[in-house]
This record gives sequence, structure tokens and C-alpha cells, in this order.
Amino acid sequence: MLVHQILKAKSDDGVVTVRPDMSIDDAIKLLSERRIGAVIVTQDDKTPLGILSERDVVREMGRRGTACLTDTVGDMMTKDLVGCSRHDTADAVLTRMTDGRFRHMPVLEDGEMVGLISIGDVVKARLAELSMEKSALEGMIMGH
Repeated sequence: MLVHQILKAKSDDGVVTVRPDMSIDDAIKLLSERRIGAVIVTQDDKTPLGILSERDVVREMGRRGTACLTDTVGDMMTKDLVGCSRHDTADAVLTRMTDGRFRHMPVLEDGEMVGLISIGDVVKARLAELSMEKSALEGMIMGH
């Protein structure tokens, strides 16, 4: 299965983005309200500058306490963003996410963001693919 197929299967709420000058406190509220685990940081809604995840916030709060809530997203975001293309396979993306120990990956085309996939999206797609393969094999065995 390819990334573009995973994107098609997702509900099209779009990618939630924030500006680098937003406060961490406001970003946390947005994550909570939208029930999401990460936001892409961008100035123009197209070119990702970084990503801010729940893990980034928790890690910094563990280090510095609530003083970090007044920091900006740009101060705390992960800048070394790992992305994928629409043509990458689910297996390749899953391997990159697992090896890099992150759960969200922007989908990029010519440096611009066209979507965001989570490890949950990839696992769900892979399970659906395995289920279809199982059904096809059972049909072949049964002679259908």
C-alpha cells in the first residue's frame, strides 16, 4: 500500500498547523481540543519548519516544569523533520517511524506539505491490506 492510498482513506480534516510564534500553552490547548498528537509548524501552511508533538512538550515539562508553557512553538519544536512522499510504501514509512521513534510524518511533494500521516494510519492501512490478502488466499484455497 502506498502513502497516497492512506491519505485517501483518512477523513479529510486537513493538516493542523501552527505558527512558530504561538505559545506552547496555546499549542497544548489546540492539541487537546482537536484530540491530536502533533501539529506541523509553518509560516505559510505549505512549507513545514518543524513539528511539535505531545512528546516534545512532556519532555520539556519534565525537564523545566511549567515554566516552558510561555515558550514559543518555534523554541520547542523538532526541527529535523522526517517526511515521506505520496509514492512511499506503508512498510517503508512504518520502518522510518519505528527507527526514528516518532509517530507523525508529513507527506511532502516538491518541498510542500500535502498531508500528514500517523503511525496509527499506517498500521490501520497495513492491517486492512493483510486482511484482503488473507481473504484472497482463503478464496484461492477454497476454489472461489
